[in-house]
Parts: sequence; structure tokens; C-alpha cells
Amino acid sequence: MGIDPGSRFCGYGVVDSRRGGGFVHIDNGLVAPNSDDSFANKLCHIAGELRRLILEHRPQAVAIEMLFYAKNVQSALKLAHARGVSMLVAAEVGLPVFEYTAGQIKQATVGHGRADKNQVQQMVRAILGLPEIAQEDASDALAAAICHLQFAQAPATLREAMKLASSKKRSRR
Repeated sequence: MGIDPGSRFCGYGVVDSRRGGGFVHIDNGLVAPNSDDSFANKLCHIAGELRRLILEHRPQAVAIEMLFYAKNVQSALKLAHARGVSMLVAAEVGLPVFEYTAGQIKQATVGHGRADKNQVQQMVRAILGLPEIAQEDASDALAAAICHLQFAQAPATLREAMKLASSKKRSRR
């Protein structure tokens, strides 16, 4: 499960990997607290909805983007609070949390770390075979989930490639 935290909108995306490669879209959307609520109540709403989604979908891990840039200090603090709540909820239910840089997520979905939002959204749609582009925060969450699955599969893929290479060497002898 990927999470794109925010105090106004918190995107989520659930993706599974196919045996033999590829990805399957399970769910995506937004957690949108009431804009009139206090900041504390917004965080509480986000926590409750993420907990419900995690219990509903039973992911094996949570992927989240590292905080690197914010428009101003207030935005950074609010984003950090939302990230903290997201990470706490995952940890409370026993899920490992993996953090990835924006560049890693873009590299995993688009093929280069300097892709823009539109390129990420288009590639997420293509990779998952979605009928339309997911909303921006949900698309970012799906991209984080795709990134994690690619990193998680990399060691197994590398082991398989090494086995294949060593079996070819043995067959030549």
C-alpha cells in the first residue's frame, strides 16, 4: 500500500504484484477530512480511515515518500504530522514502513528521477491499466506502492538471474 500523506487530502493506493511480473490495481482514493475540523481532528480522521483501509486490504507493507521539500515551514510541519500519523497507523498494525525519495519513486514508475507529476500520473495509469488517470494524490500513492514492489522484487529477480547464469556456466563445462 502506498500513502501520499497530507492534512487536506491523503492519497492511498493498493497494488499487488503478479506472479511472473506486472502489477494489479486493487484500490486507490483520497482520505479527505472535513476542512472545518481542527488540525488535530483532521489527523484523527486520517488515522481512522487509514486504519480501516489497512484492515480492509491487508497489505504486506506501506510505502511512503520521504519528506524533502515543502513550500514553507508551516506546510512542512503539517505534512510531517500527516506522515507521522500515517507511519504510526501502519506500525500499530504491525506493517513495515518503507520510505522512498521522490526521485526513486519517479525512477521506478517513469524511468527517470526528474519526471513531472503528469508523467507519473500517465505512467501509473499505463502500468496498472487504469481506465483513467487517478487523482493526483492517489496517483502519487500508487506510484509509491509500485516503487516498493519493484524494490521488493529486485533481490528475488537478481537471485534468479544469478542462478540462471551459474546454471549456464555449469552446462558449458
